[in-house]
Amino acid sequence: MTTTRSLLVDPDVPGFYHCISRCVRRAWLCGVDPYNGISYEHRRTWVEQRLLELSGIFAVGVYAYGNASGHP
Repeated sequence: MTTTRSLLVDPDVPGFYHCISRCVRRAWLCGVDPYNGISYEHRRTWVEQRLLELSGIFAVGVYAYGNASGHP
């Protein structure tokens, strides 16, 4: 069960947060999809550019990001 962000994050206290997001139904975000062999590598640049754009708009510092799926 999830918890609402307002109960987890105090907006008056700076901090570091580990945020994750997942693809569902075997969707493949980046790299080569092992099920159909299609490469989605071009999306990696899109995700990086959008992450940097939104972090500037919302005044959020991004210290690191990565592919933690265990797949190349």
